[in-house]
Amino acid sequence: MSAEKKLRHEPDAQRYTLRVGNDLVSVVDYAVNGDRVSFTRTYTNPVWRGQGHAAEIVEFAVNDVEAAGRTVVPMCWYVGKWFDEHPERASVLAT
Repeated sequence: MSAEKKLRHEPDAQRYTLRVGNDLVSVVDYAVNGDRVSFTRTYTNPVWRGQGHAAEIVEFAVNDVEAAGRTVVPMCWYVGKWFDEHPERASVLAT
């Protein structure tokens, strides 16, 4: 039986997290500037890399920002790459 995967927004820490069981697998850090949210860093623990976790946490974070009526400023290379690979989500990008 595999451990439960949990995606969370932790606004006090200004981050989104993905945990599997008790392991912190991946994080997206951000900063808020009005109606824009700058995603400043995406990090995946090396032992968990290559399994799609970064893409999953970025999608979760983008969906949350969109639901709040805000837009994303991709400050980290990975988030920029994610948007390049998901042109259908361009409406969430800050102009």
